Amino acid sequence: MTIYHLSPLIRLTLLTLYIALVLPLPFLAQATAAAVSPWLLVVVGIGGFVLLYGALGQRVYVNASEIGVSYPSWVPWQGGWRLAWSEVRSLKPRVTGQGGLVYYFQNREGEGFLLPMRVAGFSRLVQQVHEYTGLDTGDVRPLSQPWMYLILFVLTLLLLSVDSWAIATALTLGTSGG
Repeated sequence: MTIYHLSPLIRLTLLTLYIALVLPLPFLAQATAAAVSPWLLVVVGIGGFVLLYGALGQRVYVNASEIGVSYPSWVPWQGGWRLAWSEVRSLKPRVTGQGGLVYYFQNREGEGFLLPMRVAGFSRLVQQVHEYTGLDTGDVRPLSQPWMYLILFVLTLLLLSVDSWAIATALTLGTSGG
């Protein structure tokens, strides 16, 4: 059995982006005397991080009889799926709302199962799909290239530097009384 996890670059980028977007909120709420409690924002922010971390824990497993998607056992809100290779009838491309291309396995009943495209080792996964189904996978490419996430990660680090300035300013306003 082969297990594929979400690409570490994608996971790191998305978790860091979440932190960059949420971290300054409690400080800004306190500095502006917002109606929302800074402590509530801290609790909600931590809860959101846990939910995101769980969603990014997706695992794809492949063996000689099936492919499946699962999540860690502590992530009950995420559903997984299993599909026997013998049930796979086709691999259908679909255009996303942003103009990208994703692929769905289609079974005998016409149900679609999204081919996970953000896993580390995606080309090996596609090769296994071809080996086990005999389907033509020559045109299947990842939804986004690693360099896209690298650029987003660098921009997120820049956002974190702006966050540090915003937090320092909010703390200064809080100690000076106004």
